[in-house]
Amino acid sequence: MNFIYNSEENKKQRLDSYLSEVLTDMSRSHIQGLIKDSNVLVNGKVVSKAGASLTDQDEITVNVPEPESIAIVPEDIPLDIVYEDNDVIVVNKPKGMVVHPANGHYSGTLVNALMYHCRDSLSGINGELRPGIVHRIDMDTTGLIIACKNDKAHNAVAAQLAEHSITRKYYALVYNNITEDEGTVDANIDRSRADRKMMAVCGSFEGKTAVTHYRVLERFPAQGSIRIPMCLVECRLDTGRTHQIRVHMSHIGHPLAGDEVYGIKKDAFKGQGQYLHAAVLGFTHPSTGERLTFEAPLPEYFAKTLSVLKKS
Repeated sequence: MNFIYNSEENKKQRLDSYLSEVLTDMSRSHIQGLIKDSNVLVNGKVVSKAGASLTDQDEITVNVPEPESIAIVPEDIPLDIVYEDNDVIVVNKPKGMVVHPANGHYSGTLVNALMYHCRDSLSGINGELRPGIVHRIDMDTTGLIIACKNDKAHNAVAAQLAEHSITRKYYALVYNNITEDEGTVDANIDRSRADRKMMAVCGSFEGKTAVTHYRVLERFPAQGSIRIPMCLVECRLDTGRTHQIRVHMSHIGHPLAGDEVYGIKKDAFKGQGQYLHAAVLGFTHPSTGERLTFEAPLPEYFAKTLSVLKKS
């Protein structure tokens, strides 16, 4: 990949900082690793220091090595299967389970479990690390996720995601009272410039379109050790960007309980993972054309917290 650095008023910039802005799919640490391993050239010369300064019209070449092939091993992990046929499988994912293998998580994922359960019946469209996976939810988000067993089903479900015809409703416990009963957050999302591991709301001409509709289901006043009012909300997604609900709700002043990335500092639920549950999933079956809708009850820890809030 080649880039030309165009500075503003001949302003210098760190090499790793600039590459973080143009290589939005890579973390800053990954970019720094590429530089350290002599995979980045400036004006034809290898640069091995991430903090090297760029000047106007510098030509930058980035060589990204082919990823090493990783054998993903099927694992006999119990699955809460809500629905299954020859085309699709719908699973109620527990908290703490990663959807597909990635750095630091090559075992214990939903993919490892699906590979064991489905044997060779998973779509190969998303490659060896994400067989059958059409969409995903965060590690600490619970609830419904669909996987496809063949490429035909995968293409059909992916098309529904693209045209926003899949129904996805989440329950979230958020801080601060929401004055209106319902509303919509229509704000683009991109990687945060301050921390590439985070996502952030950005300008209308940046990032990707992201739309979240929310509706207040119940309100809880400040009480006891929970000194901030809270709301249980239903969030319906038109789009499915990384961390979308967490970013959008935090953006409008209602961060999720337990969210250590986008949440509040004095969180009464710190260490429990964000209170977010994919409760409803609806789609048109890729073979029969029948409209299917599934619901998953709140996980025990979520339901228990609501019970405590209601009694106080």
